[in-house]
Amino acid sequence: MASAESVAVEGDGGIAIRARGLVKRFGDLVAVDHVDLTVPRANVYGFLGPNGSGKSTTMRMLCGLLTPTAGDIDVLGLRVPEQADALRLRIGYMTQKFSLFEDLTVRENLEFLAAVYGLSRQQTRARVDELVALYHFEGREKQLAGTLSGGQKQRLALAGAVIHRPELLFLDEPTSAVDPESRRDFWEKLFELADAGTTLLVSTHYMDEAERCHRIAILDQGVLVADGAPGQLAADLRGRSVEIRAAQPRRAQQALSGLPGVLSVAQIGNSLRVLSAPGEDSAGALRSALHAAGLEAEVLPVESNLEDVFVAATRGRAPEEDVA
Repeated sequence: MASAESVAVEGDGGIAIRARGLVKRFGDLVAVDHVDLTVPRANVYGFLGPNGSGKSTTMRMLCGLLTPTAGDIDVLGLRVPEQADALRLRIGYMTQKFSLFEDLTVRENLEFLAAVYGLSRQQTRARVDELVALYHFEGREKQLAGTLSGGQKQRLALAGAVIHRPELLFLDEPTSAVDPESRRDFWEKLFELADAGTTLLVSTHYMDEAERCHRIAILDQGVLVADGAPGQLAADLRGRSVEIRAAQPRRAQQALSGLPGVLSVAQIGNSLRVLSAPGEDSAGALRSALHAAGLEAEVLPVESNLEDVFVAATRGRAPEEDVA
C-alpha cells in the first residue's frame, strides 16, 4: 500500500499546497471557515485580508504550527499536521517581527540556524558566505543584529529562513515595518527565490506587493472571498469602476456615498474613484445623482485595479475581533 506521502506526490507534482475544508475555531469564534486553497509550486502566492481575517491562522495551520479543527492539508506531498515534523525540515517561516538574536552578530545568527537544521561545518561555512554576499552583508558580518536597520533586519531574517534551502517559504507580513526602498529590494529577493524553484506564500497589507504576486487569495472573517491572478480578478470587475471629475469633489462624494449600488467612493487627488455593485448601470446612476445635487461632473470609466478587487470582495462585512 502506498504511503500518504507517495499518494500525494503522484499527480500533484505541480502543487505545493492543497487545503480543503480548512476550519479553525477558538471556542465560539470561527477564525477560518471552510477555506480551500491550491498553491502551485515555484509561485509567489499572496494572502490579503483585513486585520483579523484569518491569514496568519491559516498560514500557521498550513505549516503545522497550529492544528486545524477540521479539514485536509497536503503540503509538499506531506499530510499536515500528521507529518509536520518532516515538513519543518523542508520549509522556512518568517514573520514581521524580527525573531533572530539581537545580541548575536549577523554571522553568528546564520551559523546558529545552520546548526539547527543540521548543516555540517563545511556546509555552514559555504552557505553563510553565500548568503552574506547574496543579502549584502559584506563588512557587517560581525555587527550585532540588534544594531541593524529595519530593512537590514528583514534581509537577515530572510537569509536565516532560507539557510537550509527550503522548498516552500511562509512569510507573514514580512515588510510591514520597513521603508519603501527596502520593501522593493526585499521583493526582488523573493522573486529570485521563486525563479530558483522556491514556492512562497506571502501575506501583505500592501496592494502594490499583492499586484506583484502570481496569484492572490483574499480572506475576510475567515472566509475565502477571492482567489486568482491579480490581473484576472481586476478584469472580472470590468465596467464597475469609474472616475468622477468634479469642481467640488467633497460635495460630489457626499452626494454619492450611500447611493444604492455604490460600494465605495474614494477621493484621489481632485477626483473620485467609485466602485459599483455588479449589475448596476453605474455611470448612469452616478450622473443622475450628481445632477440631482446640482453638481457638474465628468463620469469616466476606468480600469479596475486590485484595490477595487479588495473592496468588492470584503465590502459589507462587519469587522470582527482580530484573531490572526
